[in-house]
This record gives sequence, C-alpha cells and structure tokens, in this order.
Amino acid sequence: MSFIPYLAAAAAIAGLGLAFYFAKVVNAADEGTDVMKELAAAIREGSQAFLKQEYKWVGVFVAVMTVVIAIVLPYGMPYGAAAYLMGALFSSIAGVVGMQIATAANVRTANAAREGAAKALPLAFKGGAVMGFTVAGMGLLGVSLCYIFFVDIAGVDDAFSVLAAFGLGGSSIALFARIGGGIYTKAADVGADLVGKVEAGIPEDDPRNPATIADNVGDNVGDVAGMGADLFESYAGSIVAPIVLAALLFGGFVGQDAISGEISAIGEGGLLEGLYLFPLLIAALGMIASIIGALLVRGREGKSLSAQLHFGTNVAMLLTAVLSLAAGAFVFGDIDGVDNGLFLGLVIVLGLGVGYAIGFVSEYYTSDHYGPVKRLAGESQTGPATVIIGGIADGMISTVASVILIVGGLVGSYALGQAAFSPEFLASAGFVAEAGGLYAAALAAIGMLATTGAVVAVDAYGPISDNAGGIAEMAHLPPEVREVTDGLDSLGNTTAAVAKGFAIGSAALTALALFRSYTASVGLTLEGIDLVSVEVISGLFLGSMATFAFAALTMKSVGRAAQAMIVEVRRQFAEIPGLREGKPGVKPDSARCVEISTQASLKEMVIPGTLAIVLPLAVGFVSVQALGGLLAGALSTGFMLAIFMSNAGGAWDNAKKYIEAGNFGGKGSENHKAAVTGDTVGDPFKDTSGPAMNILIKVMTIVSLVFAPAFLGL
Repeated sequence: MSFIPYLAAAAAIAGLGLAFYFAKVVNAADEGTDVMKELAAAIREGSQAFLKQEYKWVGVFVAVMTVVIAIVLPYGMPYGAAAYLMGALFSSIAGVVGMQIATAANVRTANAAREGAAKALPLAFKGGAVMGFTVAGMGLLGVSLCYIFFVDIAGVDDAFSVLAAFGLGGSSIALFARIGGGIYTKAADVGADLVGKVEAGIPEDDPRNPATIADNVGDNVGDVAGMGADLFESYAGSIVAPIVLAALLFGGFVGQDAISGEISAIGEGGLLEGLYLFPLLIAALGMIASIIGALLVRGREGKSLSAQLHFGTNVAMLLTAVLSLAAGAFVFGDIDGVDNGLFLGLVIVLGLGVGYAIGFVSEYYTSDHYGPVKRLAGESQTGPATVIIGGIADGMISTVASVILIVGGLVGSYALGQAAFSPEFLASAGFVAEAGGLYAAALAAIGMLATTGAVVAVDAYGPISDNAGGIAEMAHLPPEVREVTDGLDSLGNTTAAVAKGFAIGSAALTALALFRSYTASVGLTLEGIDLVSVEVISGLFLGSMATFAFAALTMKSVGRAAQAMIVEVRRQFAEIPGLREGKPGVKPDSARCVEISTQASLKEMVIPGTLAIVLPLAVGFVSVQALGGLLAGALSTGFMLAIFMSNAGGAWDNAKKYIEAGNFGGKGSENHKAAVTGDTVGDPFKDTSGPAMNILIKVMTIVSLVFAPAFLGL
C-alpha cells in the first residue's frame, strides 16, 4: 500500500493538468467586441487589485502565525511551520489561478451566448472547472506531499500534528478570503441594487450605475476566489481529519510511533497504515472520477441546461461510489482487526449520498422550479415585509431536513465503522471501543467532498455566468443574448446553493472529527466531558455566542461597506451631468466604487476573522474542558446558522429572478421592488455570513487541535 500517497499525488497532478487544458480552451475563445473587451479588462483589473491587497493583509497574519507555531508548539520549526506555510501558499495559488481564468471566461461566455446556450454553457463550465480542479489538485497534492515527506521520508515525531498544521494554513487563507471577498461582493451588490434598481429604476448591470463594475468584480473575489479558498480548506480538512483521528485513536493510545508500531498486526502493512492511507486513496479515486465526469459535460441543443451541467457531477459521483467499494475491499481485505473492509467503502458511498441529498434540499428551497421559491415570490404581492418573513421562515425550516440527513449519515457511518472492526481485536490492542465508528464518521466527510473538482466546477460556473450577463447588459448586446445569460445565471444560483450544501454538510462531519481529535489529544474521553460541569457549560454558551457574534459582525460589516457604496453612487448620479439619463459619452467613475469596496472589505474582515483564532486560544489556555464545550456549542449552532442563512438568501435571490422572468408583474413592478428588498437582505446571508460559518467552526476546531500541546504545557 506504500504506493497510495504517490498515486494520490499523480491524480492531483492529473487534475491540475485538466485545469491547464481547460484554461487554454477558455483563453482561445473569442472575447467579442472592443466594448466587451474594455468591460472585461476593468473587471479583471479590479479583481486582481483586490486580491493583491487582500493577500498583503493576510500575509501579515500568516507570518505571525508561522512564528507562533515555531515558538509555542513542540514540533515547531521547521516541520509544523513549514506545513502551515505550505497550506497557506497552496490555498492562495488555487484562488489566484481560479480567479484569473474566471475573469477571462466571463467575457468569452457572453460572446458565446450570441450563438446560443449550447455554445455558452460548456465555456462557462470549463472556466469554472479550472477553479474546481485547481482547488482539488492543489489540496490533494499538498496533503500527499506532506504525507510523503513528513511520514514516509523524514519520519517526523508527531507527524500527524504537522499534517493538521497544513490544514490550518489552508483554513487561515479560507477564513479571510471568504469574509473579505464576501463583504466586498455584497457591499457592491447591495449598493448597486438599492440605488440602481430601486431608487433610479434602471436595470441590473446597467452601465450607468457606478457600482456595476464593482458588483461584477465582487462576483470574482467573493464567489470564485473566496469560494475556492473555502472549498480548498474543506477538501484538505476532510482528508487530514480521519488520518489525524486514526493516529490518535489507533496509534497514540498504545504508545507506538506512526507506522512501525510495536504491535506487528498494526504496524507497516497492517491496520494503522491502512487507516492512514485509505483517505488518500479515496481522494485519488474521486479525483479520477471527477476528471472523467468533467470531460463529459458538453453543450447540446434541445436538452435542459440543468441536465447537461449536472451530468458530469452525477457520473463522477457514481464512479466514486463504485471505486470506493473496491478500495475498501482492497485496503482492508487482509488486515487483522478488520472484519469487513467493504463496510468502510460503504461509508464513502453513504457520505456521497448524504452530500447529494443535502444539496437537493438546498436546491429545493432555493430553486424557482419548486414550491418554496414560487410561494415566496407570491408573498411580494403584500410588500417587502412578508417577503422577508417568508424567507426567514423558509431558511429556518430548511434546517430540519439537513439536520436529519447529517444525523442519519453520522449514525449510519458510525454503525458501519463499528461493524467493520473486530471488537475483540480492538480490546486486545488497548484501543477505545468506539474507535472504528468515530474513524468511519470522519470518512463520511471525504465521501461528501471526494468529487470536489466536479462540485466546485459547477459552483464557479455561476459567477462566470453572472458576469457574462453583466457584460452583455453593459455592452448593449441584443436582448436574446441577455436571455441566454439569465438562464445560465439562474442555474448558477442553484448550483451554488447545492455546492454550499455539500460544503456545510462536510464541515459538520469534518469539524466533528477534528473535535474528537482534540479531545483525544488533550486526554478527554467521551465520559470525561461532563455536560453539567460549570467549565463545559460555560464553554457551550461561549461557542454558541461566537457563531451569532460572527454572523452579526460580518453582516454589520456588509452594511457599513454598503452604506459607503450607496453614498458614492448617489453622489455620482447627482453630480455627473447626464449620467442618470444615459447621455452618450457620459461614464460613471467605476474605479472609485471599486476602491471603496476594496478598502471597506479589507478593514471590516479583521475583527470577525481574528475572533475565530483568538477565542479558542484564549479559552484553551484557561481550560481544555471549557474549550471542549466551546467547540461543541459552535459546531451545533454554527451548522444550523450556515444552513439557515445560505438557504434563506438563495430563496430570496431566486424569488426576485422568478418575478423578473415575467411572473407577478415582472421587472419594475411593485412586487419586483419588494423582492429586491428581500434579495438585498439575503445577499449577506447567502454570500458572506452563511458560507463563512462552516469555515468558522472548522477553524476553531483545527486551531484547538494544533495548539493542544501548548494548552497542556508539553
């Protein structure tokens, strides 16, 4: 089995190769008219300027954290700090590459839409697939290289804590990228909508609106670069979590080192090595399946856009399910202590199924093809208040099905894991009785994210299509072109909701695995966490408070940044003669709006981002029991808030689009204005606070795990 890390690295390189190929295809396409090229250049330059400034700010934080890791932690320099830097660097590269191609694909998709959806769809998908396979490729490559070097070659003491440091590096970038990008995009979006569509009565993406370029920039820095960093962290974390948990549950409690244990049955070629390498094998197989699925997405006349886009993802999931069963039998078929390796393959299939089901729940509550969004659009007939009430209620009720699915996946994977391992062997080797079930529960998160390349591809497709519609509007292309891009964009809102469902579901299971790893690393058994002790109860309240405080801080940040944008847009409409009327040759000062969003978002991301790091450290140095309670409270409330906010925001967005399609009065009606208000409230819900919540709960758990030795004074 020693070949598996190298197979995983090879699969990662193959994924990066596909991203490079798709990037060439996108760049070879025609950009269209000179006006379209000029608009695309403005969006590209604004996106690059923001990312450059953001990474400067985040770079300072990464440098400080590197020094802290080197000084405070026992495994320190060069290993822990090097792994942390590597995780941060790989995540940054994925975000930069994905955004570069997204800003190249938007104008080319708009131009292709002049020939119909069959031409535009595959081009937008390939642009998104560059992001998807760069994220998955860099994530899998990073984890594989860390394993090969720190475990196989260097044989580093506490190598799996070093692997966790790699995950923390990715989480650091994801946290600030998601918060900063989310604040940017929603500040511009809210400003553009309220002053443009509601006050001035001009269409969305109208070139007269000074915030239009900033809004399109925001799609890239928030929904492409931010989302890419988010999924990088989720994907890498889902691979690292079961490896670290296996080291603690199956290795750390009996005193042997990582691979060459004193007990021959669990040494090299035995149980421990299988447990460590199985997650890497599943990730490699998922990458291969995703590559095959992505190559099958082509534009076809006469077929629904949704069916064409989801075909590749469905193929990837089916292939991954079949290959996972074979992988379970291959890795664990002849290992002492495992009664049935097929059960561990079934855990991956269960994770895939739960992820798909959560994605469908998100689609049901956010797509205008289903009842909830249509009913929400109908509530616009009685004003914006009922739209907001209805959206909040829909978001809340959507948590029921998602939680039931997560609980079912958790219980099912735990049962399969317990059945896979011999209880007699676990007892004779001195392992905890629940070790198999806990390991399997961590594996379920890999099942959800095994096809990350394909999932992110259809997610990143959304902002590319949205940008394409903006360029079509600003370039005054024929109405039928905007109809094509609107169809692509509407589908993109649904695919984004589905991808968020996958990310949130996997975050819950990954955070649970990291939480259990933390309790094991500080010596807290399940019986040792007293839920009625003052320390643990205090921690539970603090963790629950942290998620609400985080949501409030990020939403207020969007509000403050949006206020600055609204004031500027109003000023330009008032002070630039002929701008509102659209006189020939009169152009808004779009660069000023881009600058406002950039500065405001970078300033506003600091406090909520710092909260996620500082709070667990502050509590952990006081009481490891209280920190256990804090993590449990944050996990449960954060998961609920993430689903509620993401689905409510998506429902408001598509209710507005349902009206714009000609229902309940259509564009410009009072019903439309009511729906725009709901969508404006939902913007920070679905694109800032909600998506960042799943990063928050994982950052808090992985910070706690990485710094556990420091809490204990080791």
